[in-house]
Amino acid sequence: MPGQGRKPIRILIVDDHAILRKGLRMLIEDQPGMIVIGEAGNCEDAFEIATREQPEIILLDLDLGGQNGLELLPKLISVSRDTRIIVLTGVRDPEVHHHAIAFGAIGLVFKEQASEVLVKAIEKVHSGEVWFDRTLIATALNRMSRSREAKKNDTEAVRMASLTEREKEVITLVAQGLNRRQIAEKLFISEATVRNHLTSILNKLGVSDRLELAFYAYRHGLAKPPA
Repeated sequence: MPGQGRKPIRILIVDDHAILRKGLRMLIEDQPGMIVIGEAGNCEDAFEIATREQPEIILLDLDLGGQNGLELLPKLISVSRDTRIIVLTGVRDPEVHHHAIAFGAIGLVFKEQASEVLVKAIEKVHSGEVWFDRTLIATALNRMSRSREAKKNDTEAVRMASLTEREKEVITLVAQGLNRRQIAEKLFISEATVRNHLTSILNKLGVSDRLELAFYAYRHGLAKPPA
């Protein structure tokens, strides 16, 4: 909790229930070092207050009486870049939580949790930490890992699709251990042409030499490794 003499943490409450907003305000302003600088019950008011007041913390409900708090989240970040957003929700759908993280939420607190949890979350998030359930963090990291792997695979597919049939033939022969002269004789082309093909292949696949090319070919099914 912020010590004496420090500026209070400036907090904006965004929830469509007036009674809940009042309860949150009482809870927050009962804490030394915290102050509520505004309340909003809809997206328009939240956007306007965030733009004007530049709060340090926004407590954001995802269901704003028919309006989607998820769609509001990146907009709030765009107009108040130093703001950290904590999602305060009763929604238990993991998909929604993952979207909130993807859109920039730094913390997530369930409405049924004890008030002390929310206070602690505000303190931690304000200090630069994140506040998420461990299970949520683990699943989010797994999703990110799978997404990166999928993007990597997509990139490799695009690279390999850019190869010409002749270049694929050259790769197959390189993977068999043939040198430039042998490849030229096998394909009835000049060594200079083989060299040009190799230069093009290395550039397209992002590999540095013939050895790396051979391993790339084995790994991605462009050639069979030697028995």
